[in-house]
Amino acid sequence: MSENRTNGLRRGARFAGIGAAATVAIGLFSTGAANADTFVPLPDGQKLGPDGVVITRTGEHAVVSPSLAANGAGRTVWVSGNAIAEVPNAPETTAGPWNGPTNAPGTNNSSTHGTSIVSTGYIVGCQVNIASDAISAGVSGGVSLTNANLGGSIGLKLGPGDVKFVQIDSKDITKPGTYSVEYQDAEIQIQGCAGYAQARAYTVVEVVGNNYSKTTLYGQPFSIG
Repeated sequence: MSENRTNGLRRGARFAGIGAAATVAIGLFSTGAANADTFVPLPDGQKLGPDGVVITRTGEHAVVSPSLAANGAGRTVWVSGNAIAEVPNAPETTAGPWNGPTNAPGTNNSSTHGTSIVSTGYIVGCQVNIASDAISAGVSGGVSLTNANLGGSIGLKLGPGDVKFVQIDSKDITKPGTYSVEYQDAEIQIQGCAGYAQARAYTVVEVVGNNYSKTTLYGQPFSIG
């Protein structure tokens, strides 16, 4: 089995899945500071899919900062983690032209473009509880997608009730093997949300061919303030 890994600092993410329902522990980098950054550790997760597909997320955490404008409608979160996709039976393929996600209802931020793919990112909502049923309802309703600009910060404009998928990174799966996407301190800036905001990781593995399948691992939702 071949191994394909993306190491080092990468501003990338993937379709993530919830493993265990654990209580999020929250700590302040500077105890007692009114506007201190908040460190949010998040649990590991794993999802088994058809035809031997296994998605695992480890080392996920977030750092939430209030807006420097101090207007209550903006905040910034830095997310880190490692998503691993085991695809022992993926067909050998060659990637064609990359046209990007179609953002069509039900596509969940994926595009085949001739080869299998693993994608990871975050679902971000304003005054919305991002539970599993809310995600399904949002996707089928055509939730908008914001592509990440690798190496820079991702800016989101969110109003009350808005939910957006933020793709941080993806990797083509051209043959059977283990594929890893590691991201550290990927920055997401949120503006326009005067109420509470939530985020949740996602990782999607889409396997093309005669035994087409799509497996999604969601992470634990956490508050962005």
